[in-house]
Amino acid sequence: MKTHHLTEQVFNIKNDHEFKKMIDIAFDIQISEQPLYQRFIELTHNISRTYPVTFLPIRFFRSNQILLKNLSPKGFFESSGTTDTINSKHFYHDLEWYEHSFNKTFQLFYGDPKKYVFIALLPSYVERPNSSLVYMASALIKNSNHRYSKFYSLNETASIKEAIRTGEEDGRTIFVLGVTFALLDLAADQMPELKGHIVMETGGMKGRRKEMIREEVHEKLKTGFNVSSIHSEYGMTELFSQAYAVSDGKFKCPPWMKIIISDLHDPFTEVPNGVTGCINVIDLANIHSCPFIATQDLGRTHSDGTFEVLGRMDHSELRGCNLMAF
Repeated sequence: MKTHHLTEQVFNIKNDHEFKKMIDIAFDIQISEQPLYQRFIELTHNISRTYPVTFLPIRFFRSNQILLKNLSPKGFFESSGTTDTINSKHFYHDLEWYEHSFNKTFQLFYGDPKKYVFIALLPSYVERPNSSLVYMASALIKNSNHRYSKFYSLNETASIKEAIRTGEEDGRTIFVLGVTFALLDLAADQMPELKGHIVMETGGMKGRRKEMIREEVHEKLKTGFNVSSIHSEYGMTELFSQAYAVSDGKFKCPPWMKIIISDLHDPFTEVPNGVTGCINVIDLANIHSCPFIATQDLGRTHSDGTFEVLGRMDHSELRGCNLMAF
């Protein structure tokens, strides 16, 4: 089935009415063209009582090629993991969908990439050829069109300091994007203060440091870089969209993405704002694979449309891009 004609509809959603209309379209596509989703609904014999969708457990991306039938995979993104885990693979038919999603989302939250010098600190990720995070960072670096926008290693502190100095001289905002342990290491390495600039963590300790609650991590980073807030990104291999938090770990989604919190003991019941439960994601950019994903993250929503990530469900596998928050 050809779904490219839906691109403009998905990425130009303006209100809740248009969003729900696209949910109906995406659900119909899943029911008719996604064999795994069809089978999962048959086996569960249940449909969400709040939305006309059932959320597919994220673990199915570890053992299945989730793609609409009659669409051939052009490649895949693969999650990080440990030697004891099976990595998820998100197959794609049209890579432009992912590019549309992260480019437009970044524009919505932060504007033109040409305003920034990107300092990307993603050790271990850059060695993996199928990282969606690296693909996104690479595109932002390219679009910034600045000679000092690039990936850096932690032993390049002199080059990082030069990038900060030159970027400021060029009138650019410095945008440091990194995994948590790398940012903590950099903050402890006598970096120039980044007051007025952006530091964004994507989560991830990966056994490099003891786990810390989010508030503790952010306080250390704010002190180390002399910034008033730490930005955060919520994304994963299985999703083509990202949510961003500009402070306090409260994330906002782009218009084609929504977070639904379900009851800890009943995945088919939504809980109200402020109540902790399981994070489910509607990501319409996933229309070629599955837009309705039940993650293994815990969180809560707020009346202003933001949400928080509060940790991982018991017995769930470690994920490379999630920051432990308990």
